[in-house]
Amino acid sequence: MKMSEKLLLRLDQLKARYAELGELLARPEVVSDQNAFKNYSKEHSDIRPAAEKYEGYLAHKRELEKCEDMLAAESDHEMRELLKEEAEALRGKLDEDAEELKIALLPKDPDEDNNVIMEIRGGAGGDEAALFGAELMRMYRHYADRMRWKVEEINMNFTELGGAKELTFMITGKGAWGNLKFESGVHRVQRVPETESQGRIHTSTVTVAVLPEAKDVEVNVNENDLKIDTYRSGGAGGQHVNKTESAIRITHLPTGIVVECQDERSQIKNREKAMKVLRSRLYEHYRSQADREYSETRRAQIGTGDRSERIRTYNFPQGRVTDHRIGLTLYTLDRFMLGEMDEMIAALKLALQNKLLENIE
Repeated sequence: MKMSEKLLLRLDQLKARYAELGELLARPEVVSDQNAFKNYSKEHSDIRPAAEKYEGYLAHKRELEKCEDMLAAESDHEMRELLKEEAEALRGKLDEDAEELKIALLPKDPDEDNNVIMEIRGGAGGDEAALFGAELMRMYRHYADRMRWKVEEINMNFTELGGAKELTFMITGKGAWGNLKFESGVHRVQRVPETESQGRIHTSTVTVAVLPEAKDVEVNVNENDLKIDTYRSGGAGGQHVNKTESAIRITHLPTGIVVECQDERSQIKNREKAMKVLRSRLYEHYRSQADREYSETRRAQIGTGDRSERIRTYNFPQGRVTDHRIGLTLYTLDRFMLGEMDEMIAALKLALQNKLLENIE
């Protein structure tokens, strides 16, 4: 695979920067400056894979050129055949290097390793939609357990039957956003509800939103922009009912974003959790706004990630789950609902990678 002059120039610049950073990190004045050392170390670590892969590419290129020179000067038939085989093998290595270099140059998602806040709401389908929303939360819990991540409930608002009115929870663990960011959108379920006496298949929908947790340094929330209300918490079956006003509702006046938390009995803890959700929603709000203003082509995505987009269908009679963005169907729905989502997530990551590669020159 031949690389363009533009891409080779970019790689030469990256190689030079990598060497420069190595020298900077050895300077006493940089070592003694914690902020400078931290920033240079991160940049050095970020570009190391591409820089080292490019060194390998250049080494294979030099070997190929030497081999071709020897081939041009060689007259012995047997030796020429050996040199031809070696040259062909080196061309194959260069093709592999070029492909791996393109992948190494792909833009990194700055939120890749962030924790996530997930919100699940029942959509079309009444009680059946709400019940499936609760099942989706259990599915994500199973997946989080398999990944050894922590799940923290924030605002669990259930129906009388135990379905999801609105479920907000945080998943904490390295790579949570990188794996779960594809879950935003409309999830459709096709099955026979327990209340259906004639065995008819119903179609219902659930909306899922996935937000990267925003750090305090990323979103500055002005207290004057907040309207904070307290009220008594309550839930289906009398669970978590307090006689004190411990539940919190925070309204961000400039954007109209409203966050509620009633999971804890302490008003202070509910406020802390609600602020985490608010920061994440504001982070996503302003990030999406900036992306739209920059350009529509800036973000190569699998679908739009919008809550209104139908992304997946769970068909229980046929035991299949289909992701409509990449056209992948798995006939392992029972295991999928138990959190065995790895194959689907890997396919979504690969599809995103391939889309991004189209823009690498």
